[in-house]
Amino acid sequence: MLGRVRDWFGFGPMTEGFSGHGHDHGDGRHGHTHGVIDPTIATTTHGIWAIKWSFVVLAITAALQLVVVFLSGSVALLADMIHNVGDAVTAIPLWIAFVLARRKPSKTFTYGLGRVEDLAGIVIVLIILFSAIVAGYEAIDRLIKPRPIAFLGWVAIAGLIGFIGNEAVAVFRIRVGREINSAALIADGYHARTDGFTSLAVVLGAIGVWLGFPLADPIIGLLITVAIFAIVWQSSKAVLTRMLDGVEPGVIDEIHHAAEHVSGIGRVEGVQARWIGHRLHADVAISVPHAATAKDVLGVTEALKEELFAHLPALAEANVRLLSPAAPAVTGAETSGAHHHAPEPFKVACDLAAGTLEIVDTPAGERMRLTIDRHADDLTATVFIDRSGGPETIRLEPVGDNHHRLESTVAPAEPHEFRARLVLIAKDREQVLRFKMVEPEGHHH
Repeated sequence: MLGRVRDWFGFGPMTEGFSGHGHDHGDGRHGHTHGVIDPTIATTTHGIWAIKWSFVVLAITAALQLVVVFLSGSVALLADMIHNVGDAVTAIPLWIAFVLARRKPSKTFTYGLGRVEDLAGIVIVLIILFSAIVAGYEAIDRLIKPRPIAFLGWVAIAGLIGFIGNEAVAVFRIRVGREINSAALIADGYHARTDGFTSLAVVLGAIGVWLGFPLADPIIGLLITVAIFAIVWQSSKAVLTRMLDGVEPGVIDEIHHAAEHVSGIGRVEGVQARWIGHRLHADVAISVPHAATAKDVLGVTEALKEELFAHLPALAEANVRLLSPAAPAVTGAETSGAHHHAPEPFKVACDLAAGTLEIVDTPAGERMRLTIDRHADDLTATVFIDRSGGPETIRLEPVGDNHHRLESTVAPAEPHEFRARLVLIAKDREQVLRFKMVEPEGHHH
């Protein structure tokens, strides 16, 4: 019985009920930030349900406290009420994001409207900041010009209501967090418990006034105001970091960790990630052994995507790019007979795509390759080379399902010095880029 009571109030093991995926990823720390919902919580319907009901409980708590604030004039209770409002409104950006996320991406908003959540976070931070300034002003004014507080008993009861409301939210979040294996929601629950002790400070202030120390109330109010300013600082950093495409270092570490579980990857060449609302988008560049076939590349790409989605619950999209593998080392004798004489690459930069077009050596022979950094949807690419006997047509196809790497299935004819056109087509749009390739000086046929 005692064990069940301890578990109900959140004093059981943090990892109870966590199945994970068979290996450790560190200490599993998840910080709590007012104005921002941890995205891992938003990946499950049950987690969103927990956030909504937490909002309802804290909103009712703050509303009851507000009534007593008007009746009593207690600045300590005013500050605590603002503190509870700051915790409750963290659910608002999530609700806004989910309403707008139902809208499909458009030609203007190609990633959808997920970033509205960040804008809502900024608005909430500004509201909390304004409220904190008001609470601080009232506390300082009350220190300078003390005024009697009415209904001390109701002030103490309102403080207890704040404690009970936060404790109820704490128990609820911890229980649901364990059910859905969310360390972030569990951490949110323990944070709510800490907020409950802030509400108990209001009770101490009321007792101090009752014992004949009238400044106890504004002093407690000022201390809570300082805590609210700390919340504003923490929240603004988190929201602005998201808006500037910043991610937590642990996200990048987790992507590298996921790649370690995939055999066939030579090296992770680069990792980029950003949040769009509460969903994560990642771009990973890898290299594979020089002798890898197209089938090998396809298998490695699919395996890496599976690992990424398994390691990062908030991941919405993963793009895996294959960079040119490093050529194997050759001896001096091999160098003297080497045949590679690729011309300088052509830099592609237009509305439909940006990247590099080049002639490369592959295990199957020379191929023309277009490596794309960005591109429009449904992009196709064809090269038309001007030859004396008529144009040579080379169609570039995706390597596996990697739409960031298009490659020809045949070698371009000799010589590799020519004028050509790269024709890019995406849906009903077409762009033609003229270019010239010149073989290195000193090469003869």
